[in-house]
Amino acid sequence: MINVLLVDDQQILAEGIKSVLQTSDEIRVVGIALDGAEAVDMCKKFSPDVVLMDIRMPNMNGVVATKRIKEFDERIRIIILTTFDDSDYILSAINNGASGYLLKDISAQALIDAVKNAYDGDTILPSKIAKKITDAAIMVSADKNLKLKKTFNLSDREAEIAIMIADGFTNRQIAAALKLSDGTSRNYISSIYLKLGVDNRISAAEKIKKNV
Repeated sequence: MINVLLVDDQQILAEGIKSVLQTSDEIRVVGIALDGAEAVDMCKKFSPDVVLMDIRMPNMNGVVATKRIKEFDERIRIIILTTFDDSDYILSAINNGASGYLLKDISAQALIDAVKNAYDGDTILPSKIAKKITDAAIMVSADKNLKLKKTFNLSDREAEIAIMIADGFTNRQIAAALKLSDGTSRNYISSIYLKLGVDNRISAAEKIKKNV
């Protein structure tokens, strides 16, 4: 039996979700919390397997509640279930330990399946949500590239490699990922060191991270 806690400040919606979930003989709803703070307390009390968490709520929002819950019980799987598909919300929730992000227009069977899949350890991200995360990541990467190019007068390729250096890629991994020869990769890295005013990889990575 999968024990589920529902968290939503609109109780009538939570009751509707409860009715949907309990059509499955594998799921039991152990409680309904009306805000994030109550959700944290109820998780300590009931230790549910899966939490379906709204995101905009009074007292404590779903992102903060997710973080708090994961801090004291990493085992609890939390799925954000909301009407908001803003990329900032999505990324914040995932970064704070959420196992997935669903919109409330989901079908009844898809919601039941999502709870079961989260319980089994899967990450629940519909294609629409996954695309938003990808688009946001691309925008962040582009912003980092622009900052590095302006700050250190790097070329497009040098900025791309600089970010890979900061992310811990080795020379060989950079060469392979960008389809460069080892010698060409080394030349780019030497040029980056020169423009950054450093003489080793650790210093380069630190300086890049401080400036993006």
